[in-house]
Amino acid sequence: MPRKSYIAAIQAALAEELRQDPNVILIGEDVRLGVFAGTRGLHAEFGDSRIVDTPISELGVAGAGIGAAATGLRPVVDLMFGTFLYLAFDQIANQAAAMRYMFGGQTRLPIVFMTQNGGGIGAGPHHSQPVHPFFMNLPLIKVVMPSTPYDVKGLLKAAIRDDNPVVFLNHLSLGSQRGEVPDEAYTLPLGKAEIKRAGRDLTVVAAGLMVHHALKAAAELAESGIEAEVVDLRTLKPWDEETVLASVERTGRCICVDESYPVCGGASEWAACISEKAFYALKAPVQRISNAHVPIPFSPTLEKMVIPQPAAIVAAAHRVMATTQIERN
Repeated sequence: MPRKSYIAAIQAALAEELRQDPNVILIGEDVRLGVFAGTRGLHAEFGDSRIVDTPISELGVAGAGIGAAATGLRPVVDLMFGTFLYLAFDQIANQAAAMRYMFGGQTRLPIVFMTQNGGGIGAGPHHSQPVHPFFMNLPLIKVVMPSTPYDVKGLLKAAIRDDNPVVFLNHLSLGSQRGEVPDEAYTLPLGKAEIKRAGRDLTVVAAGLMVHHALKAAAELAESGIEAEVVDLRTLKPWDEETVLASVERTGRCICVDESYPVCGGASEWAACISEKAFYALKAPVQRISNAHVPIPFSPTLEKMVIPQPAAIVAAAHRVMATTQIERN
């Protein structure tokens, strides 16, 4: 199987969907040029009518995409950085998230808002804030955050084919990561997690870059005899409760790792669900690992202090392994 970069997998997914469905279009700022390279080269094949550069107006671009989706097209709206979604929030929250409901199901809204999310490259607060919890909180919006080249191709194709709005978050620091990606077309189901590493002692729930941190931590823990199971959610909404709860039932311990803030963040949602639905399987309290509650620093050294690192996962694992719940009557 050929090995491709994360960026090349995005290019492949977009090209395949543009070829197979004439209603698919790509719009956004500098999509012809391809600032992040994921859209690079598509204009040469598909032309002005399907690869559309837009003005620098995120609210207007999102609104145009929503109108296009409501009238029969399948737009992919590239808004570059996740933090730029804040500028389009009114259109996404008040229109995209509500239109099918408000219209009683009389319209579809097949639109993908695609951005780069998270930190890790020293890009500073305006380009590195984790935005996914905002969209996880909106009804009728699906939120996807792949961690590998294989996953990003299959999930992006599935998102484009979905009849509902999807916020598709590629991690800012994973673009050059390489992995096996088939040349042939395939899709992966939205809302389905994958166990990236099996283990018997504890479950680590993560997505995006944090999956790679969890895998590094699991390898270190294995040297001390602790086998961690790493669950990659892949889709943050709807997230795969069934796979996560089944893993926790087997291991009895859980760490939730999310590159967002602790208040109303992803780790808080997963931990609450696990504590509620798998309480009697737990041998120790669920641990949350989240960003420090400050804007993402520009300094690489400070950034690493704010965003969860493998060492924090290792430390949490040793804590839960050393903790035993009080025996219940």
